[in-house]
Amino acid sequence: MPAAPPLIPVILSGGAGTRLWPLSREMAPKAFMRLPDGETLLAKTAARALSLPGVDELVTVTDRELYFHTKDLYSGMGDRRPRNASFILEPFGRSTAAAVALAAMGVEARHGGDAIMLVLPSDHLIADGTAFATAVARAVALAREGSLVTFGIEPTGAETRFGYLECGDPLDYSNDGPAAFRAERFVEKPDEDSAYEYLATENYLWNSGMFCFTASAILGAFERHAPKLLSALQPCAGSLRSSDASTLEIDPDLFAPIPAISLDYAVMEPAAAAGDVAIVRGKFDWTDVGSWEAVAELAPPDADGNRGQGERVTIATRDTFVHAGDRIVATLGVENLAIIDTPDALLVAHRDSLQRVREVVAALKARGHDAYREPRTVVRPWGAFTILHGGPGFKVKRIEIKPGAAMSLQLHRKRSEHWVVVAGTAHVTHGDRQYAVETHGFVTVPAGEKHRLENRGDALVVIVEVQCGDYLGEDDIVRFEDRYGRAK
Repeated sequence: MPAAPPLIPVILSGGAGTRLWPLSREMAPKAFMRLPDGETLLAKTAARALSLPGVDELVTVTDRELYFHTKDLYSGMGDRRPRNASFILEPFGRSTAAAVALAAMGVEARHGGDAIMLVLPSDHLIADGTAFATAVARAVALAREGSLVTFGIEPTGAETRFGYLECGDPLDYSNDGPAAFRAERFVEKPDEDSAYEYLATENYLWNSGMFCFTASAILGAFERHAPKLLSALQPCAGSLRSSDASTLEIDPDLFAPIPAISLDYAVMEPAAAAGDVAIVRGKFDWTDVGSWEAVAELAPPDADGNRGQGERVTIATRDTFVHAGDRIVATLGVENLAIIDTPDALLVAHRDSLQRVREVVAALKARGHDAYREPRTVVRPWGAFTILHGGPGFKVKRIEIKPGAAMSLQLHRKRSEHWVVVAGTAHVTHGDRQYAVETHGFVTVPAGEKHRLENRGDALVVIVEVQCGDYLGEDDIVRFEDRYGRAK
């Protein structure tokens, strides 16, 4: 008897999470944020997917720049880590339609068109794994019949932050009522009056953004409803169909013309109008961690309604959320604020204005300020660096190089670099020379000279670097060799 088609979870891990600035940035998005329990959203999503019956493979669609960070995070999951993980690496984001289509092409090539995809954003919290697995089982059954399935969440209030799903005729039942419906339509985020109307009719569910379908069904839906998008993606997908590699990169030149459009707009809304979409009613708890208001709700309140993370002092303070990073944050005589403190940026906002945080990010981007893109500590494939101080003509960094890792062989045209090894032994390539530098040793690399730092030992190498020059931007770099595929 032939084996049943496999269930392949596909995690979509991208997006800057602009409403969660300054903790979420383009190069450190919200999927990597540490929650109050110390775990990241991405790790929770991966563990939830891998706990489903019969799942032994995980596909992650993410940005090329986040690949090594994602691999390190998965490796750090211990016994829960994915043992059969594959990656599709986009050179830049093009929203969910392109990501899902590429994943479907890859799944179809590996497992055939009957393989079932469970598409999961990386920024959801679901605590009730049993109820989630029950909903997935219903979705899988409907997907095997050819339906495009989405998951609806029972509203707990008149929420304007989420889109809605209008339910049609019931498709099947559970012990407490209909378990699935035919989708009438997808509804955009409503105004407050409409949200109260949807809540009163009891015929609308929150749109969770999770999906389930066979690879052939979703690709067929693209052919019917978004043929131009699918055609534009075909050149990008050549390697997906011809390679058995677990990590596949999309060519930037081929990907650049792809329009940025969501799966809902491109496929699911017209497919619902055609009667091809089913809604599984999710009876599990669900949180879309898309704003600071949602993050605040994860922490227990004190007697005055204050919540937070980190070391805080609250005096005559009410209904205020504080995220304290590396230092203590004290509030006195304030109420209804959100205060998010990070090493290089501070956000103070009235809680009624938290949906407008993305406007701050847009303003920083318009100014060309790096704070919209990178935090003070930046993760790299070889380790990380933290900007300690800077001023006209100089910048000071703390550099950590993981065991067995190495920076690229590179040069800088506009700055010199001065290194002091403060922990471990660094192996240095400097021009034509190679030599080891032990703790307390130092190296000076003038502008224009090739160089590389490498850790050949078993312990972390820590270096303090002082950069000097008229221009100290991270884009002043020419790579010649790189084991992480970043050299041109």
